[in-house]
Amino acid sequence: METTQLLRSIPLFDTLDDDDLKALATNYLRERRFAAGVQIFAQGDPGDAMYIVVSGDVNIFLPGEDSHRISLEDLSRGQFFGELAVFDEKPRSASALATTDCVLLELAHRTLGDYLEQRPRAALAILRTISGRLRETNMLLSARAAVNVDAEFEKHLSWSDRLADKVAELNGSWKFIIFLVALTAAWCIGNSQMMGNPPDPYPYQFFNLALGILVSLQGPLIVMSQNRQALKDRARAETDYNVNMKNEVNIEALLRELAEFREEMTHRHGSGRGTTPN
Repeated sequence: METTQLLRSIPLFDTLDDDDLKALATNYLRERRFAAGVQIFAQGDPGDAMYIVVSGDVNIFLPGEDSHRISLEDLSRGQFFGELAVFDEKPRSASALATTDCVLLELAHRTLGDYLEQRPRAALAILRTISGRLRETNMLLSARAAVNVDAEFEKHLSWSDRLADKVAELNGSWKFIIFLVALTAAWCIGNSQMMGNPPDPYPYQFFNLALGILVSLQGPLIVMSQNRQALKDRARAETDYNVNMKNEVNIEALLRELAEFREEMTHRHGSGRGTTPN
């Protein structure tokens, strides 16, 4: 039952009925355990199975020069990987590493073929999920990853958001401090006993009430502005991550192409030396 509920939470199988899920969990999945630090498969290995994470954490990465890995994604319970290989059986496009002790469910290529032949409805769900992943990858690699986060936020700010930002900006400046000190001094002098019959004599109860209302309104407005700033920071971090990952993938591809070009030039140069004119 636990495996069936886990499969139900995965977009790859969420459109299947209970009988199909139960059959998949009982007859087609194989449990595999990996200790922390063990590589599940490497880039270039034959692709013959996909995996579903039951527990633990898995890192998908591209191997780089001098043991420097290019991390692509961290997976946890309910996520899956290696699904492309079970369709074309081509070499793995990336490597997978168990970062913690983990339990995986393995669905082999041959087993998946038998399952889809008996339950063709599952094929549509799998194709939808794979097409979604391909679209995300294409958008990352082909579209512009860098965006102006501040400009995007400014486009969607309401008048209340702008007011909260202005209040937060004003309260954190010397202008507000000087204005409040000057206002307090002027109010105290204007309502002193020396002015005859002042409207708000000492201890200036009306002025204290006005300051209390001002402080009570300032607090929520400043918190609103701080929350929006936190959203901006998270958006900037996500943008930086996408830019860095795209750059690393492109640099890795360039280095690989450069190595192939050097190898080809070396081969041609060696072939040229080996020939002699007639």
